[in-house]
Amino acid sequence: MADPIKVLLVDDHQVVRRGLRTFLEVQDDIEVVGEASDGAEGVARAEELRPDVVLMDVKMPGMDGVEALRTLRELDNPARVLIVTSFTEQRTVVPALRAGAAGYVYKDVDPDALAGAIRSVHAGHILLQPEVAGALLSQEEANSGQGRGGSLTEREREVLGLIADGRSNREIARALVLSEKTVKTHVSNILMKLDLADRTQAALWAVRHGMAG
Repeated sequence: MADPIKVLLVDDHQVVRRGLRTFLEVQDDIEVVGEASDGAEGVARAEELRPDVVLMDVKMPGMDGVEALRTLRELDNPARVLIVTSFTEQRTVVPALRAGAAGYVYKDVDPDALAGAIRSVHAGHILLQPEVAGALLSQEEANSGQGRGGSLTEREREVLGLIADGRSNREIARALVLSEKTVKTHVSNILMKLDLADRTQAALWAVRHGMAG
């Protein structure tokens, strides 16, 4: 049996953390390894506990979720961050995704859907709702990565198209009959050639340039 997905809860409301923990602890494949009440504590706990996934609130006193995300990226912390937000805070989702979040869920999300979202981002998927993807694209510079696509090999273009479809490295490897290690190398080369920071930006670049499935 695979190791459980280690999850860190970062939210300034104790009742929210308690509710999340109560639900997630009954999932056989998910383990809550810690909690934090603000962004700064969340960063410290993420460095200490090395979770697989961080459930991060956006609006918190002191260091907010977006700044915590940026700090985690600067520290090269490998945790996948899933933003938990309310519908009224949707405008804050775009900065969070640009800072490196793997996706977002609303605070009133169905419990089973939340567990599914955690499993999805842990597997390497990017959770983007159409309206948020559109907002991200509208904020990109028109020439962002323009002309760099020609430097990609045919195989890299195939990998990029599958990233845009939300496929994980494992799924890409299976689809293209490659090893996961080879896929990881292709992804690294794509990000370097296109001067992009992460898979989210790569997926958006592919959408903009008509390479998504």
